[in-house]
Amino acid sequence: MRYFLRRTIQAVLLLFGVSVLTFLFSALAPGNYFDEMRLNPQISSETLASLRAQYQLDRPLPIRYAYWVSSVLRGELGFSFAYNTPVGPLLWVRARNTLLLTLTATLLAWALALPVGIWSAASLGRWPDRALSGATATFLIVPELVLALGLLIFAVRTNWFPTGGFVSTGFETLSPANKLRDIVLHMALPVAALALSSLPILLRHVRAAMAEVLGAPFLRAAEGHGIPRQTLLFKYALRAAANPLISLFGFSLGALLSGSLIVEVVMSWPGLGPLLLEAILARDVYVVIGGVLLSTIFLVGGNFVADMLLYRADPRIRTESAAK
Repeated sequence: MRYFLRRTIQAVLLLFGVSVLTFLFSALAPGNYFDEMRLNPQISSETLASLRAQYQLDRPLPIRYAYWVSSVLRGELGFSFAYNTPVGPLLWVRARNTLLLTLTATLLAWALALPVGIWSAASLGRWPDRALSGATATFLIVPELVLALGLLIFAVRTNWFPTGGFVSTGFETLSPANKLRDIVLHMALPVAALALSSLPILLRHVRAAMAEVLGAPFLRAAEGHGIPRQTLLFKYALRAAANPLISLFGFSLGALLSGSLIVEVVMSWPGLGPLLLEAILARDVYVVIGGVLLSTIFLVGGNFVADMLLYRADPRIRTESAAK
């Protein structure tokens, strides 16, 4: 319990620091949402002043931050100037779509990385391992944006996949099976882009962790006792290499959640990415702050999941936390 309490306190302090810095940098950035209204001769300076007072933009920064924190505690996360509504409901809908996309991509990437990385480590130095290392090195130098654009061009030319959105027109009239098929088709390209962009790094880490463990004396002794190779790899070696891989899983989950914004914008996925881009261009400051804070929560949440898995898998962590 102390272990999780300590991790929770660290996460809360991190979120507080990120919120302060984001709020400060947003306030220091030149211009605001109402600057463009000054160009409209039909809007008087008195109207602009009343709008700034209404949304408390004329208050000192600490007071504005205090009001924003109170709105966070109410679940509102501030007020969107562009949408004329609290930020919270806007973000929750988009965050759900981002979570669905990135969790699927993370599970797919790990489902491929674990068996392929273990196979590569088992054939270390031989031609299959060298071929796989060359392929991962090639994918590592391909930017995520280029990969997403390539998949988008492929979809346009083949017409096999939709090129944007979450569902098709007339989705409500489809049968349950066709609804599921429609959602899967819309998810296919962005999931593939995210999974392929993270797969080379995961493969290299799995290969390195397994290659280090496969040379351990206890595995050689187990192999000498006639234990099958597959059992050695997936039951003993993978368990011995689990700690760094669990940490990597949590980091990859959080990083993919907070780093999927470019893919969402390119492929018109209705997640946090397009909403944040529109808010930045419109200088809708509280939407930007809420989006950054939510991305940080995703990253912290991924690391927290990794901490829980490590606590469950490694008895040394439980012993150390109980002794403190």
